[in-house]
Amino acid sequence: AYERRFPTCPLIPMFVASDTVNEYKSEDEAIHVIERRCKLDIDAPRLLKKIAGVDYVYFVQKNSLNRRERTLHIEAYNETFSNRVIINEHCSYTVHPDNEDWTCFEQSASLDIKSFFGFESTVEKIAMKQYTSNIKKGKEIIEYYLKQLEEEGITFVPRWTPPVACKSESSTSHPRRPVSPAINIPESATKEGLSNKEILNTSSSPSEPTAGTPDDKLDADYIKRYLGDLTPMQESCLIRLRQWLQETHKGKIPKDEHILRFLRARDFNIDKAREILCQSLTWRKQHQVDYILDTWNPPQVLQDYYAGGWHHHDKDGRPLYVLRLGQMDTKGLVRALGEEALLRYVLSINEEGLRRCEENTKVFGRPISSWTCLVDLEGLNMRHLWRPGVKALLRIIEVVEANYPETLGRLLILRAPRVFPVLWTLVSPFIDDNTRKKFLIYAGNDYQGPGGLLDYIDKEIIPDFLGGECMCEVPEGGLVPKSLYRTAEELENEDIKLWTETIYQSASVFKGAPHEVLIQIVDASSVITWDFDVCKGDIVFNIFHSKRAPQPPKKDSLGAHSITSPGGNNVQLIDKVWQLGRDYSMVESPLICKEGESVQGSHVTRWPGFYILQWKFHSMPACATTNLPRVDDVLASLQVSSHKCKVMYYTEVIGSEDFRGSMTSLESSHSGFSQLSAATTSSSQSHSSSMISR
Repeated sequence: AYERRFPTCPLIPMFVASDTVNEYKSEDEAIHVIERRCKLDIDAPRLLKKIAGVDYVYFVQKNSLNRRERTLHIEAYNETFSNRVIINEHCSYTVHPDNEDWTCFEQSASLDIKSFFGFESTVEKIAMKQYTSNIKKGKEIIEYYLKQLEEEGITFVPRWTPPVACKSESSTSHPRRPVSPAINIPESATKEGLSNKEILNTSSSPSEPTAGTPDDKLDADYIKRYLGDLTPMQESCLIRLRQWLQETHKGKIPKDEHILRFLRARDFNIDKAREILCQSLTWRKQHQVDYILDTWNPPQVLQDYYAGGWHHHDKDGRPLYVLRLGQMDTKGLVRALGEEALLRYVLSINEEGLRRCEENTKVFGRPISSWTCLVDLEGLNMRHLWRPGVKALLRIIEVVEANYPETLGRLLILRAPRVFPVLWTLVSPFIDDNTRKKFLIYAGNDYQGPGGLLDYIDKEIIPDFLGGECMCEVPEGGLVPKSLYRTAEELENEDIKLWTETIYQSASVFKGAPHEVLIQIVDASSVITWDFDVCKGDIVFNIFHSKRAPQPPKKDSLGAHSITSPGGNNVQLIDKVWQLGRDYSMVESPLICKEGESVQGSHVTRWPGFYILQWKFHSMPACATTNLPRVDDVLASLQVSSHKCKVMYYTEVIGSEDFRGSMTSLESSHSGFSQLSAATTSSSQSHSSSMISR
């Protein structure tokens, strides 16, 4: 059935043709390896194809059929642009070890974009979109050809048997079955990759629902191994939210374990879970949190004086983090580093915690989705209640609560002194009720008695400073030398520097107050590129040209309520007295962008001068209705006006000499990649809109 998709397959429109470049068959006909060069017409923006100078891309595919093992392995890699983009894909069909009527199908791929003419983000999104659609069609295509075979009367293929000369040796043996497990939902994703494992029932039973629909059921072994006990309702919520992400999020889909954390945090209310998950994905993208472990090295002051670190695991297999808060000079750390460095360090700790949970899940063979934190308050006194330090602590708690829900399995607070109730009164209102239930507080040496530390941590790994025998490598903390303190101005500049490491900027758009960005072009035929996400509300995107520079911008800092971003700006450049057609001209047709969409595009400049990119509030018709979910308490807490939109954008000007091919047109690609809205539709579809440069 699989071989019938060659040399071309009408069910895969992008698969144009293929040629056999190598073929091998073993003498006993048990092994058949065939290598093909496949020609694909990738669904990419016309501009990108012109820049790359190609209309088609070529992949090399190697199919290895092993009739003895009853397996089919398929490997593919890209030949086109292999020095810029590396794509590797592996698929396998095997027999289920417990039911010979079932075929296990496993598909995985990895994507590594080294460089692509400045369009790395767009190429990533196109590749992920293509791969996701291929996953959904894979089962449909194989079942199509199976049905075709049945209509031709082919319902059975005899198993391979050794040649007659070998029968006497193997008459008592049985074909060895593969042992790969059958899992029917996306599992781990490495780098920018995905994997999909599902069971195809090749017996005569009725056809199953198409993969990915809410009617699907998760494999019981997968649930037990990776997710834990789920009721049918909880399983259904996970599948529906994951499917919604697959349909609208056209980017790196969070793992099931991560999605499940947000569902649990909102008691499996899909609308509320989706809202906080989308807000978190916005935050992760804007501040590049996915790469923090690889790209950020903590300052030496943190490594020397931050009295915390990972220390084995508890009795439930959860990673154990030890924090000697009483020995930590919080005032000194804030004075030497500022809030942002401390926040980033805590984020790196949480990212490391997620990684350790995955490792422990593999080691213990059961789902480990949270960690245990042991906080030793020995030495805590009034200096820890220094106001800026408490302010930094509250901010860190709020960011962690919003973006790492249900990651704290248990918090053990030991040797709480008399001053602790004061600190607890300050921080407890900022901690979620579900999280507070996981706190266990011990005064003095109570942790050594019944119901104490030994109930949760093995005796062999109790740290030495708590009376145990295990040497703990957590730094002892101590006072930060005042010579390392920095001035308020230095810290303020450092804070800005840390936040602006992201290439994206945030802006607020109000009714009657658009946000505008000025780009001065010296050389005609330069290329203005943009990549923006509509975080909230609907906007209209415009591009204008003027021969004269506008007046200095009117700028108002907004978003002071936001604790997870530096706030959005609102800059207006076009003077109220300017007239369209006289003082400035429109060089692109207005583009309406809906909440949650991600838009990428380019404009080839025809004249030098001043170009203005404008994001303007889009008013809905009076009769229009919307089914966007709204959570009143979230909106009330953020105090967001219904006449306010938010965008996150990145712009760049590239010289024409850096491009190849004709630059007479462009495509602005809508992918819904980030799905960044605080409240988004459940049926948002990706689409594209062509804009012609004039």
